[in-house]
Amino acid sequence: MEQAAPLRAIVIGVGSLGQHHARVYTQIPGVQLVGVADTSLARAQEVGKRLHCRATADYHELLDQADVASVVVPTFAHHEVAKACLEKGLSVLLEKPMTRTLEEADELIRLAQQHGATLQIGHIERFNEAVQALKKLEGPFKFIEVHRLGPFSQRNMDIGVVLDLMIHDLDIILDLAGAPVERVDAIGVNVLTQHEDIANVRITLANGCVANVTASRVTTDAKRKIRIFSPNKYISIDYQKQELVIYGLKPNRNPDEQNLMRLIDRECHVFAKQEPLKVELSSFIQAVRTKTDPVVTGIQGRQALALALEICEQIRSRIENDAAGVRGR
Repeated sequence: MEQAAPLRAIVIGVGSLGQHHARVYTQIPGVQLVGVADTSLARAQEVGKRLHCRATADYHELLDQADVASVVVPTFAHHEVAKACLEKGLSVLLEKPMTRTLEEADELIRLAQQHGATLQIGHIERFNEAVQALKKLEGPFKFIEVHRLGPFSQRNMDIGVVLDLMIHDLDIILDLAGAPVERVDAIGVNVLTQHEDIANVRITLANGCVANVTASRVTTDAKRKIRIFSPNKYISIDYQKQELVIYGLKPNRNPDEQNLMRLIDRECHVFAKQEPLKVELSSFIQAVRTKTDPVVTGIQGRQALALALEICEQIRSRIENDAAGVRGR
């Protein structure tokens, strides 16, 4: 049987995250990393030398040499770079948030369909093994609580914490609940940047599920946890440990038993810590090869973006109203 030709991959943007996209491509069978691009030529050359591929400051020079591209540039450039790739017929793994606007997202979805290209959005938490196990559990889920907290970083200074961090959890909530959003109540505070650095939102979905989500990028200790409550069980996931714990009631075979604590069943699953990025990129390559939908489609990326932008707008309006109230005193 004739072996399929290697898929030629490029990475556009090889900063703190993009360099790992490039590294992982060299580890996936049937993929050849042919080039990296970065606005800093010195940075591109450093990564290119390390991974033995072409390096350039102008990503356009690589488009005719590739089949797939990871776009790992700042958010403001997502639309421009992904559009150029899709117009050349390349399949694209586009880091989150998908774009700055829904109009930009719609154009990328249309271009992918027009050119028969795969468009996958980089919501990497979907590839956390604990999250994948959670997807196999039956609902209905009635209440979801999420905390995603971490220290300040110079990365993603062009967006706030909602588009930077919270959007991961918005994507997971929408995927788990499988229902449209009915109501959003959000608040946020800018502490160190011009954008919100801490945010909290309460989301009510059409199926009755309620989610309370908190994100911070000015917290000393990192914390990434999701807790899910259903009528007969409580589920806790630690994203960092890739640990899933399920609490539920055992069948009560003794009607005289009054101690509920003895009836609580606890299952703990700790998964082998595969690198989520490698799982994500391998899944992307598989979708390209088989011409099937990726795990996170452009449409799903747009849904998470739409919810994130609604939250951002509500936060912005509240901050402006508060400032107007102070000036009016």
